[in-house]
Order: sequence, then structure tokens, then C-alpha cells
Amino acid sequence: MARTSYDRYLTVFSPEGRLYQVEYAFKAITGSGHTAVAIRGKDTSVVITQKKVPDKLLDASTITHLYSITPSIGCVITGLMADGRAQVSRARAEAADFRYKYGYEITPDALARRMANINQVYTQRAAMRPLGISMIVVGPDPDYGPQVFKLDPAGYFVGFHATAAGQKQQEAMNHLEKKWKKLDGGAGADDAAKAGLTLGRNAVIEMAIETLLTVHSSDYKAGEVEIGLVSTSEDEPEKTRGIWRVMTEAEIDKHLIAYGEKD
Repeated sequence: MARTSYDRYLTVFSPEGRLYQVEYAFKAITGSGHTAVAIRGKDTSVVITQKKVPDKLLDASTITHLYSITPSIGCVITGLMADGRAQVSRARAEAADFRYKYGYEITPDALARRMANINQVYTQRAAMRPLGISMIVVGPDPDYGPQVFKLDPAGYFVGFHATAAGQKQQEAMNHLEKKWKKLDGGAGADDAAKAGLTLGRNAVIEMAIETLLTVHSSDYKAGEVEIGLVSTSEDEPEKTRGIWRVMTEAEIDKHLIAYGEKD
């Protein structure tokens, strides 16, 4: 029987045990033309992505892939942006519901778990379709420090020291793996974890910039990238310490210059 016989319905497995409609959702992420990178260090979680304005008549300030979910948790969306905004709205509602029920802000892992559970339901009911997005959630955990979690359309989520999503995902992941091996001197996974947690705020930001610039083999201007971060570092201004925020173009330009001078 032809493949098309199995890709018409979300709930029908192929003989190989594949759900083609879910795989198409993953292709929507890589087909978006964007790459997002997220890294966490000892006191900072940072995300970076491209900012593309497809038409000169569009107001560039209204185009973004970075969203705030709670005061201390943010995310980057890669894929179909209409699906992404729906996911962000649901995440905000879940976080607000958690705050109302329990009296304290939701943690990044609890939010990631809840949103991944919702995504999984979208893969098993015929009246729904998977969202064609990858969401990377970043924020501080009161016990474990800065966190990075990635969610996919299949309902899978996992924590990362560093990760990427989108068009150049594999190239970015390969680059990050090489950087981590240099950090820990080629030692084991436990040492890699310790090595990552030695990275300060500026080092994390510059590593994210380096990864994006390397995989695209081009130099970006400050207006062509977006950087969001949550930092408890002393290098972070006191009024925004521990708070999710998006960097200004002037700040991004400063870090781009610092990275350029380092090379």
C-alpha cells in the first residue's frame, strides 16, 4: 500500500510504526528558514534567533520569535508562527493557573512538562493536529539554577545544557558539542555538565552568537538577530536580575563587537 494511504489520518500508524502527520509537523519547523540556539551557564540562560523582516512595509518592531510567559520564564518559537502564538497563549494560561492554585510561580520544568503533555494529546486525537513548532523554554529554577527545555510536536521534552532548533539544527548541535568537548577536555558527561556551569553571563551570550554566526557562515548586524535571556549574574543590571528580557539592539551590537574583537 502506498505511503499516502497512511499519511491522511493523524491517528493511523504505518506498518513501520510511524505517524507521518507528526513527521510533517517536524518538517514545518525546519522549513521555517529560522535557526534558534539556547545555552545555559552557571547563572544565565540565553536564546538567540534570526530576525527576518520579509517585507519593507512591515513594522519590524512587531516581528519577534521571543515571548515572555511569566516574569522569569521566556521562550523562543521556531516554525509556524501562528501555531507558536497559540502555544504561547496556552503556556501563559497554564502558568497563571498554576500561580492561582499554588501561590507561587511555575518552574521551567513543570511548565515544559505540562506543555509537552498537551502537545502529546494533539498527536492522538483525530479532531486536532500537531502544532508545527519547536518551543525552547528558558528560566531560573530556585533549586537548580538556569534551565533550558526543548519541546517538540510529538510531546517530547528534555532539559539541555545547549540546544538548537530549526533550519540548521544539526549543524548548530554539532558545533555546540564540539564547544562542550573543549570545555571539559573530552571528559565524560558529568564533567561536561560541570564545565558548562562554569560559563558566566557574557561567555554564554558570546557562545550563542558564535554558534549562530558559524552555522550561517555570515556576519549579522544587531537588527538581524534577537537575543533573550534570564540572568542572576552580577553583570546583569539589578532591576532585571532574574527576570526574562529581550536585549536591545545597542546591547546586541556591543556583544557582536566583543565577539568580533575576540576573533
